[in-house]
Amino acid sequence: MSGPTAGIQRQMTTASDVQRIVRTMKTLAASSVGQHERAMVALAAYAETVERGLSVCFARAGVGLSPAIVGPAARGRSVAIVFGSDQGLVGQFNEAISTFVLAETAEDRPVVWTVGDRVRTRLQDEGVDVAAHFAVPFAVDAIAALVGAVLLQTQGDGGVTNLRLFFNRPNDMGLYTPTGLQVLPLDSAWVQRLLRQPWPTSHPAEVLGDASTTLRALIREYLFIVLFRACAESLASENASRLAAMERADRNIDEVLGELRTTFHRLRHENIDEEMFDVIAGFEALPR
Repeated sequence: MSGPTAGIQRQMTTASDVQRIVRTMKTLAASSVGQHERAMVALAAYAETVERGLSVCFARAGVGLSPAIVGPAARGRSVAIVFGSDQGLVGQFNEAISTFVLAETAEDRPVVWTVGDRVRTRLQDEGVDVAAHFAVPFAVDAIAALVGAVLLQTQGDGGVTNLRLFFNRPNDMGLYTPTGLQVLPLDSAWVQRLLRQPWPTSHPAEVLGDASTTLRALIREYLFIVLFRACAESLASENASRLAAMERADRNIDEVLGELRTTFHRLRHENIDEEMFDVIAGFEALPR
């Protein structure tokens, strides 16, 4: 087979190969979404335990809680951590969170740390000075290492008194919504809600030893949970965005393949018709 039909057949083969790759990426993205969603569900039980411990410590500390821990946004070192992606093929994932961050931090201009090369580049293109950068975890098991590195970074230069997280959170439509979360100082309304929660047993818990030491330990665990959840939700959103992008690509390839097959069959029939006409013309030219 030669000529235009051979070229179209090569295009069809290439498109089919690309479609197989796209469908493999769809499967991987769907699997990753499920893994990160299960990680968030598993984290919820531990988060509830930590919150109950904090409620006991808050009740004992009463009005003596430091404004740097509870209350309106405290003055001091203010950091915004932005979660994005290291890889492409995620649609407007990084653009959406970058635009949201720029709007939310336009007035106070906090120190910005990023998780993900793509979102760092995007923010730098907008003139944002990125003070620290972290790689996106490659799997659920690697999130804890990232959170540990971030917490270690927050302890430098006298510590962080104002911490905000910016990430894409999965929504009910199967995609994501850019979200901002004030982590430090702790939200007073959240603390009051914990204090109002009834204890699940008839024997209320008590703090043994130094209450301030226990409180600091529980706050560290709370920070771990919040950072872990934000990262897991960002990764789930990233893979949901990649899944949507691959679904669009799959549909587009189907359309291209349909057009190529139609053109291929048309050209093939035209070639057959031409050959038939040549045969008939040759037969008619034979002497009788």
